[in-house]
Amino acid sequence: MEPNFDVPEGRVRDRGELDLRLSRDDRPKTGDGVGKRAGGPARKPGRAAARPKASGRRRRSWLGRLVYSTVVLGLWAVIGLAGLIAYHASQLPPIDQLAVPKRPPNIAILASDGTLLANRGETGGRVVSIKELPPYLPRAFVAIEDRRFYQHFGVDPVGILRAIGQNLTRRGVAQGGSTLTQQLAKNLFLTPERSASRKIQEAILALWLEHKYSKDEILELYLNRVYFGAGAYGVEAAAQRYFGKPAKEVSLAQAAMLGGLVQAPSRLAPNRNLPAAQARAAQVLAAMQELGFASAQDVRVALAQPAKPANARGGGSANYVADLVMDVLDDYVGKFDTDITVQTTVDTALQATAEKALTDELNAKGARYNVGQGAMVSMRPDGAIRALIGGRDYAQSQFNRATTAKRQPGSSFKPFVYLAAVEHGATPDTVREDAPIRIGTWAPENYSHRYEGPVTLRTALAQSLNTVAVRLGQEVGPKAVVQTAQRLGITSPLQANGSIALGTSEVTLLEMVGAYGAFANGGTGVIPYVVTAVKGQGGTVLYKRSENGLGRVIDPNADGMMNAMMHETFVSGTGKKADIPGWDLAGKSGTTQDYRDAWFIGFSGSLVTGVWLGNDDGELTKKVSGGNLPAEIWKAYMTQALKGQTPVPLPGLNRWRKAPETTASVANAAPGTPAGILGQIFGEPEAPAPRPAAASRRAPKDDRNFIEKLFGIGD
Repeated sequence: MEPNFDVPEGRVRDRGELDLRLSRDDRPKTGDGVGKRAGGPARKPGRAAARPKASGRRRRSWLGRLVYSTVVLGLWAVIGLAGLIAYHASQLPPIDQLAVPKRPPNIAILASDGTLLANRGETGGRVVSIKELPPYLPRAFVAIEDRRFYQHFGVDPVGILRAIGQNLTRRGVAQGGSTLTQQLAKNLFLTPERSASRKIQEAILALWLEHKYSKDEILELYLNRVYFGAGAYGVEAAAQRYFGKPAKEVSLAQAAMLGGLVQAPSRLAPNRNLPAAQARAAQVLAAMQELGFASAQDVRVALAQPAKPANARGGGSANYVADLVMDVLDDYVGKFDTDITVQTTVDTALQATAEKALTDELNAKGARYNVGQGAMVSMRPDGAIRALIGGRDYAQSQFNRATTAKRQPGSSFKPFVYLAAVEHGATPDTVREDAPIRIGTWAPENYSHRYEGPVTLRTALAQSLNTVAVRLGQEVGPKAVVQTAQRLGITSPLQANGSIALGTSEVTLLEMVGAYGAFANGGTGVIPYVVTAVKGQGGTVLYKRSENGLGRVIDPNADGMMNAMMHETFVSGTGKKADIPGWDLAGKSGTTQDYRDAWFIGFSGSLVTGVWLGNDDGELTKKVSGGNLPAEIWKAYMTQALKGQTPVPLPGLNRWRKAPETTASVANAAPGTPAGILGQIFGEPEAPAPRPAAASRRAPKDDRNFIEKLFGIGD
């Protein structure tokens, strides 16, 4: 029957009646203390239960409790650390998706002989293999930054303890505990913030890097990614920036300075704080000797001859070339994500010669003549730029005055006017009147404020007579002048008005030199260029220049006549100061109103060079004309540039060269003038070309001045 625990109504249940708790006797015992079994003898009432012996109970001593507590706390610490690591690891990309980010590509810009002109890009230098470097260079970084690099697994507990010990004995932070692998992890994946969270992630990533890459691969990555200051990322960029040489050529002293630089690039940069950089390099050398990375003798030599920074390449004129390359690079290659090499046409010797010629002249005479800036372009007649100077000092101003600044060319624009006239039937011996002329309210005057009367075009161009140029411009029409200039390569907007004959429309120096190239090469239009090839990693050709140009833009006979007239500039005209004995030269000077701009553009059969001087703000110079300072710079450069070369004849010059005995101005002079009388002596004159009605006015001059001018006796 089922038990019934109900209490009959009216009866109070005694608590003991339903007491279901186990007594001591109900619990099983072992040995003598075996509990009561069913049917066994009953335990005597009042007998106390036998107590266990003291040897049966494990007493916990204080040492045991300490060990136990330590183990428990240790387990909880491990669990907590694992949780902390797991949490911060969850903030990172999945390990199976983790990859070293690509390094921003570098653009190495090379001269025509393969030497480095400049680096462009975010890093400032190309990627180098550790095998390319002298052994002491990577060892310098290991010695000073992580001497146990080849022993630890990415995180160095020994190094951390050593750093803590040193920091406790010094004021402030004396030494860090980060390994090279941790530093690389920070540079590759993390922000530069200082926090416990970032340090944990740094350690996690360092372990991943050590698992993924070998020690040498990690060190190579580090050397190519670490920041050295001054915009230089990687050891190659730093070596070029501070010592002007590739990393594979640095000395032990220079390697030690680079190794010590990464601790504080801004404070230890040798071009800013050389004593501090050399002191830090000495510490690196001591560490290298201690670890056996360098012999005592080599260290003594390095300490006796500490590294010094080279002249700042960042301030050199080659950077103007590099800027031009970067401006046009998109035209040659599309998007790229690896390092590329750009081969240029620039000659390093000519670039240095041009820079020296310009800066020396400005340093010597710039203050006296109140001229602060200048630019030069020198190129082969086919358009290959050999030297380009965009300003006096790149470090002070990166504005490229050779390619970007638009200034009035003045009389250096006149050859386009004369070419248009030649193409309309004129010759170097054609005579025009040098006399006052007025077009509406405009009355142009000559530079000298004097007038020569009837003169040949050869003489008029050589002497840069404004009135003759204006007359020719009116005869052929301003539109014809503009079209002629554009056909030769001028791309800037030109105003087709009467003043175009005197160069009042603004152009760049590069445009002008390129247009003059057609005169130098026999009449073929050229497009100035600086890039010949672009290569990717492994030498893959991404672009190679093909022969191209504007085709024939000047008839060979017309080109010969133009060269003969511009040659006279060096013989008896405004370019006499620039003449180089033994060479046939041609060109034209240019001076704008109030001496605001001064130009000189000239060429041999092998080189075309243009010079501009002025002030960026348009301030007037103190009578700087194309025939003085620019001509002097041009001669200083061209003398060195042509040195040792065989003279190259100018196309068509000999056919139209000025006869030594007589002049076309005599042959074509009007009867009744002194020139006409001399013409009757030397031979029958040609029929004079028709003159505009405005040319009938002529300023008086005496016969003696005319004869001096005729035979080159005067200026």
